Amino acid sequence: MEREKILSAVDHTLLAQTATWDEIREILDDAMKYHTASACIPASYVKQAAAYVCGKLPICTVIGFPNGYNTTAVKVFEAKDAIQNGASEIDMVINLGFVKNCEYDKLEDEICQVRAACDGNILKVIIETCLLTQEEKIRLCKIVTAAGADYIKTSTGFSTAGATFADIELMKAYVGENVKVKAAGGISSFDDAEQFIRLGASRLGTSRLIKILKSV
Repeated sequence: MEREKILSAVDHTLLAQTATWDEIREILDDAMKYHTASACIPASYVKQAAAYVCGKLPICTVIGFPNGYNTTAVKVFEAKDAIQNGASEIDMVINLGFVKNCEYDKLEDEICQVRAACDGNILKVIIETCLLTQEEKIRLCKIVTAAGADYIKTSTGFSTAGATFADIELMKAYVGENVKVKAAGGISSFDDAEQFIRLGASRLGTSRLIKILKSV
């Protein structure tokens, strides 16, 4: 698989708590240079980033990040604010407490409310696979599908582990036909990235692939 094709599936990502505008601008420049799918950055930089790229690159941001236990009202506000500031893609973290309490109706309702707040823009739902059982992963595939999200995403990259090949296979098998899969967390080589895509991932959350290219 050509590297250009792999990069076209990448959300070039910088979500470090200490990220500076100079670092974010480098992410944006690299994303535009290498034609990635988007740049995924903290919400506080979205407005500045959207003005900087002038429509040349989709801006993605995260809400309820990284723990997911914000109230639904807060997540809805975050999503609306990000869209108003120029984001065109939203990656939300689910409330894992709802999962562990088997409050699946609450979880689906929250995703639906954030979906509405996105106003037609792309919504990716982060389920943090490393903290779930196999049964919970399957159940969440069905809930994310029912809620009408565009993507189901493996990980924040801030928990105990990131994407695995097995999780991508499982998610691809159980999500609805209209839901795509995003692998994120720990993707550190083009070989791994290619395998994630072959297994069914349509997006990859990583910054390491471009770092590899720049180091050559």
